[in-house]
Amino acid sequence: MRSVLGRRLTAIAGGAAVTAMVVLTASCAKEEEKAPETSTTTTTTTTTVAPTPTEKAPRLNPTGPNPFSPTVIAPGAPTAVPGNERNTG
Repeated sequence: MRSVLGRRLTAIAGGAAVTAMVVLTASCAKEEEKAPETSTTTTTTTTTVAPTPTEKAPRLNPTGPNPFSPTVIAPGAPTAVPGNERNTG
């Protein structure tokens, strides 16, 4: 019987907390007066400037090697003999 009473008290406390949050939110909300609407006309003039050309890749031959490839190639990772989990040889 004691757990039923605890559950009821917990449910009542939770409901009271939710109700308090709703009341507090509703009491803090207020409608603001709208500012009078005014219309203004603005004229904007834009000029177009030609963009400067960007550098292109120094690759003249499309089938040639990539000039951005690294020149140093790292060695492969060491591998263990199959079945040797600790790589002891």
